[in-house]
Parts: sequence; structure tokens; C-alpha cells
Amino acid sequence: MSRIPGSRALRLLIAGAIALAAFWWFGNAMMAGPTAGWKTDFSKSLIDLDDVVSGGVPRDGIPPIDNPRFQPVESVFHLSANSPLVAVNVAGDARAYPLEVLTRHEIVNDVVGGIPIAVTFCPLCNSALVYERRVDGKTLRFGVTGNLLNSDLIMWDDATESWWQQLTGYAIAGEYSGQRLEFVTSQMISFGVFRERYPQGNVLQGPLGAYGRNPYVGYDSSVAPFLFRGAPDSRLHPTERVLAAEIGKLPLAYSFPLLRELRVINDRVVDVDIVVFWQAGAASALDQTDIDSSRDVGMALMFERRLDNERTLSFYHDGDGFADYETGSRWSILGEALAGPLVGARLRQTHAATHFWFAWAAFHPATRLDGVSS
Repeated sequence: MSRIPGSRALRLLIAGAIALAAFWWFGNAMMAGPTAGWKTDFSKSLIDLDDVVSGGVPRDGIPPIDNPRFQPVESVFHLSANSPLVAVNVAGDARAYPLEVLTRHEIVNDVVGGIPIAVTFCPLCNSALVYERRVDGKTLRFGVTGNLLNSDLIMWDDATESWWQQLTGYAIAGEYSGQRLEFVTSQMISFGVFRERYPQGNVLQGPLGAYGRNPYVGYDSSVAPFLFRGAPDSRLHPTERVLAAEIGKLPLAYSFPLLRELRVINDRVVDVDIVVFWQAGAASALDQTDIDSSRDVGMALMFERRLDNERTLSFYHDGDGFADYETGSRWSILGEALAGPLVGARLRQTHAATHFWFAWAAFHPATRLDGVSS
């Protein structure tokens, strides 16, 4: 006679059935190919569809959040000061999307400051990007295809089932092929920085209840990115973090080891004067099992140095924070003057984001790294 209680036996049977179903689906998906079952117009494509691989889950098998719920920042106690998150502020509507939630859902379809947006995160590439969801006058709902290109999440829209590359924002297959989503300014920062800057802000609540655990333990130290078919660019460790952007048509990136050393980098790229700030105090979401116990990787943001039509500033770090040489004003990691003659002034943030190096370089092989062209 079995010694397993009936309820436990039932749970084991259900778990086994789910595992068998997942195994069956994955096997069939691999045999049928990643395009099976889609209404997408694959005759319109920017890529070789043979380069697409299944990530091992079906369409929306990683469930996006379509009706997000929030709580006031002042009532959030489950996050620590170094908890990493994506911050968005549109017309004074400031919201935080913790990576502990985004790691489990990858896409949040939201409306912030009256603008429909998609907050996206690909944990395999450590890429967090926010896009406007309006395309050709339609507001789209984005989901997870379950497929990858260069290990990066491929999204899909509910209007045409076009496929969209998360890291670049381009529609890579389907009716919208060739179109690019509009970036929405965002920051990958810590909860402590968000809480201090936006005391009236709101923080996303995940629908599954318990979060805070990293399902990709040790991934950001990996030398072999998951399901990456290419040869990683050897200029950096594959999963080294970089702050990367396109200035004009030039892709550029600054490595976190250099940023950690210098704290501030003043540069000029394609006739645009920029500055990059780096600050400690943000945990990796892809290191230890407990995200808040993971190592401090810091946070980095990029801004234009031209404050107005007449003045271009140069910045330095004096051990306590950021300041400009021209006026001695003190600045925050968010590009805002906190004290001095320029108090209240704000630098214009560029559309730079943090990524793992292998992923950014796969889509931008001609990247200028740390001020040196490839």
C-alpha cells in the first residue's frame, strides 16, 4: 500500500502530467519549427527565420502582465534599497517595475501618463527597454512568442501577430516588418534611488504573489549564453554589462568595469556631447538565488552635456557624487542638479540602456566600445 497521502499523490500526478505536457510541447515545437501555428505573414521578414530558435515555452508561456496593479512607494517594504527596477516617469506619473517581477513576466502592457507603453525585459540579455505601444494609430498588446534570436526575446502583437525584436524595437517579421517602436525614456536603477526621487511614485505588484527569487542563478557569470548560436564578441566577457546606445547611426557602449573605475565619462560622439554617470547601489537580478543578496553591479545612465543653446558642461566625480567643472553644481545619477548655481536644471537623457555585451554586440557588431571603434 502506498504511504503517500492521497493529496500528495495527486499533486505528484499533476506535476508529472504538466512535465510530460511541457516535454511533448517542446519536442513538437522543435520538430515543427518556431513559425508553426502563427498567422504571421512570414513573407515579410527582415531576418533568416532559420536563425530563430525556440526558448522552450509556447506563446505567452511566460505570461505578460496586461492589467498591472501598483502600490504607493511609501507602502513597499518587501524591496530593499538595492533592489533593481525599471523606472518610467511620463508627465509626472512615476512608476517602478521591479526586475524580480519582470524576470518572471518579461512584458508589462501599461498606460503611464496617458501613453500606452510596453515595459520589456529579457533576462537572457539583461535588456530592459520601454516602448510606446501605438503603431499606425493602433494600440497594440504585446506578448512573448517563446522564440529567441541571438538569445533575445521576440515579442508579438495582437493585431497582426507580427514579431518584434525586444532589444532593437524592430518588427522583424509580419505585416509591420521594418517598423520600429518608439522608445520611452526609462532608467534601470535601484529601489532606493526611485524612492528618494519619487516619494509619490507607484511600484508594480506581481500577480503571482511571491517574488524576489532569481530563476537564472549564476547566469550573469556565464561564458555560454543560453541558446546563443553565434560567436560572442571577444572584446569583453559575454555577460559583462554595458551601457549602450545609438548616437546618430553609430552604436556605442561603455563597459561597467570601466564605469565602476571612472564613475564619470565625458565623450563626444557624432557631434553630440554626452556624459555617462555610474553609481553603486543596485543588485544584479541574475546572480544569486535571492536577488537582494546578489552582488552590487551598480547603475549607469547617459545624458547629453549641452544644457541649453549656449552651455556645454563637463563633469567629474569627487568621491561623494557628481559635479560640473563650469559651475560646481552637484548632480544626481538621474541627471538633475541638486545644489549650486544650476539647482533644478536637468540634463536630457539619451536612449541608452544596460545589456549583456554578447547580446548588444550580436545586433550591433560595429559598436564603438569604451571610446574605441571596432
